[in-house]
Amino acid sequence: MSATAFPTVLPASIDAPADALAPQRRTMLAFLVWGFSALMIGAMIGPLQALNYGGVNAYPSLTPLLKTYYQGLTIHGVLNAYIFTFFVTCGLLVYLPARELGLMPNMALWRGCFAAMALGTLMLLVAMFDNSSSVLWTFYPPLKGSAWFYLGMTLVVAGSLMPLPILLDLRARWKARRPGEITPLVTYMSLTTMLMWALAGGGALIELVVQLNPWALGFTDTVDPIVARTLFWWTGHPIVYFWLMPAYVSWYGLLSKQIGGKLVSDPMARLSFALLLIFSLPVGSHHQFTDPGFSPIWRGILTALTLSVALPSLITAFTIGLSLEYAGRLRGGRGFIGWFTALPWRDPSVAAQVLAMLTFIFGGAGGIVNGSWELNNIVHNTTWVPGHFHITVGTASALTFMGVAFWMLPHLTGQRLLSRRLALASAWLWFTGMSVFALGMHWAGLHGVPRRAWVSMLPRSVYDRVYGDAHLALILVAVGGCILWLATIAFYTVFLGSLATRRLDRRPAIPFAQAFGGRESYALDGGAPVGVVAHPSVSKLARALEHLGLITAFTALATAAAYVPIFWPFLQNATAAHGWKVW
Repeated sequence: MSATAFPTVLPASIDAPADALAPQRRTMLAFLVWGFSALMIGAMIGPLQALNYGGVNAYPSLTPLLKTYYQGLTIHGVLNAYIFTFFVTCGLLVYLPARELGLMPNMALWRGCFAAMALGTLMLLVAMFDNSSSVLWTFYPPLKGSAWFYLGMTLVVAGSLMPLPILLDLRARWKARRPGEITPLVTYMSLTTMLMWALAGGGALIELVVQLNPWALGFTDTVDPIVARTLFWWTGHPIVYFWLMPAYVSWYGLLSKQIGGKLVSDPMARLSFALLLIFSLPVGSHHQFTDPGFSPIWRGILTALTLSVALPSLITAFTIGLSLEYAGRLRGGRGFIGWFTALPWRDPSVAAQVLAMLTFIFGGAGGIVNGSWELNNIVHNTTWVPGHFHITVGTASALTFMGVAFWMLPHLTGQRLLSRRLALASAWLWFTGMSVFALGMHWAGLHGVPRRAWVSMLPRSVYDRVYGDAHLALILVAVGGCILWLATIAFYTVFLGSLATRRLDRRPAIPFAQAFGGRESYALDGGAPVGVVAHPSVSKLARALEHLGLITAFTALATAAAYVPIFWPFLQNATAAHGWKVW
């Protein structure tokens, strides 16, 4: 049955009193505003860490708001890596599938997700700003924070899992109406992301509920640090993909429409997400190459497993790259790079996402170094690691989310973007600042400059003697941080200003893409079919990948096979450590 067999729905006025989609838009806007508010605080603190490496100690001038470098670093990491990403992701991965399928999500559960994470955020803010929980974003014991911190983190992690039953329900209802059809692409990618996170989040929840909450509340006196670290990295590595996969949802499912082209391969998009689900889970312990208790055999196995994650990234690079080229050539681009320059670079949403893709190329290359047993020994616990981190989540994910916000704010509010020029400038400033910052951090890391170190507290003569060889690299870190301050100011001028601009005559539609060899979905958005569905007679691969239950079960077994041999000797040789409050 074709999409045209369904009646066309005339677009409702944005001022219509009976707008059935208004509750969804308001809830999505709440997720977006809360998430970007967290980023605003974290991003304004972030350049202080960059100035620290440049030898400038700004923290004494910020007392009593911020008392130490480690307090600022904790706030920066927790708000940016958890709160910002979780809120934007848990909003997008419900809102987009619901609109693609044309179904109402479970609003009570979605609002419960928001409430749980919001309450957890408030508890975290109390624990961090009173300087009782400067335990950094990894919260490794035996560093000890307050119970407010661990209970707040528990609520945030548990709340972030709540979109999964919403998506399962949406997909089941859609399939009941369309038996035999393949799940539309954005819904498929969103559900796969949440299935991955459901398996990944177990590590952090076990660590928090079984170890850290009882310890912080005084029910137990000691904690096992090596078990806690292993549980953390069970979650801590795949969390990278919980940040990245929503960006992929936009790159695959929306961007090609925004640039005037098509997605060149729907099955490859599905394959990349299925592989990310499988490969991202069993490899987290490669973050512990230097920890005691890991046999050389397991270190070698983890290296091989980690490098396998490069496969879905390569699929994405070729699929999205070809989609960009197709659109660029449709726009008149010629020659080797003419198609690239022909892309709609004046569109801030497009520019932000394409720039995010470019930086991720370098992030992926650096990740291969981090995941290689021998090479990791060179860069371990140096500034190379946060340099890599900032061009993956800090750019590939964050800049993509910023680009999504540029079209989503007018869509959700029915109001104009405050300034497309300033939005475009913020994207380029973010890209430039993060590139300079990351270059300096990688370079300084090769000189052995340690990560997470309050180096600006050193006497100047000692700082120059110890880090003199990395002087130029550290200057780049500080310069990049200052550019990022400008980017943050420009972005939030647009973001906050767009909440109070003039109303549009017509609310922009969601830019759902269409794939070659596929057809648009049956859902209606403003009277036009939206979404992507692979044609059942075209792609056997897409139909095979529809069995997400089997893929998830296989991933769970692979994860158990990877972690049981690691945990067993740790549990047989328990370590009991008392808490430390150093800062």
